[in-house]
Amino acid sequence: MSDKKTVDTTDQDVANKAIGFWEANSKKILIAAVSVIVVVGGYLGYTNFIQLPKEQKANEELFAAENNFRKDSFNIALNGTGSSAGFLKVISKYGGTKAANLAHYYAGASYLQMGEFQKAVDQLKAFNSNGAKQVEAKAEGLLGDAYAELKKTDDAINHYRNAGTIFEEDQAISSEYLFRGAMLAEMNGKADVAIELYQILKDKYPRTDKGFIVDKYLARLGIVK
Repeated sequence: MSDKKTVDTTDQDVANKAIGFWEANSKKILIAAVSVIVVVGGYLGYTNFIQLPKEQKANEELFAAENNFRKDSFNIALNGTGSSAGFLKVISKYGGTKAANLAHYYAGASYLQMGEFQKAVDQLKAFNSNGAKQVEAKAEGLLGDAYAELKKTDDAINHYRNAGTIFEEDQAISSEYLFRGAMLAEMNGKADVAIELYQILKDKYPRTDKGFIVDKYLARLGIVK
């Protein structure tokens, strides 16, 4: 009997302590709970009522600019018209959206086509592939082209190397950029670098257009199969 009484007393003590804790801390607990609700609710509200509509509108305007890009109307694609936004407007108006990020890529490609190579570099470096390796490889290749035009040979070669090794599944693109990097290195007296890139091309992409002809470029640098 005494054991049961002890248990009941212990349970009562625990209950009293719990009640005492609640009385002493209820205000803090409620404030913390309300804060969580406000933060979560605010995030959901921002996402559903601000960010999603913003993304949708940005995508609509990006689509119009992409159409001009596909038509090789690069200036219009960049700057837009009276009735449609260009990539630059998408970037400035919808910063932080996925569409604005992609607009950096297109803007860089457009500037490259227009011969404004430093602007191309600036836009391409602002682009984030977010782990999409194929797009990253193409962006690296465009950076290689822009730096080559700017006569920044080492930067160009490094970006061509990256473009040729990031997404090996696209063998045509990868082999093309490795070939450009090797040729640029060879033309600038960097024979060791050229041999290295030609050899990567030969080993990784032997059955591509550039892979079929790479042996003659290695041979003229003294590397005979």
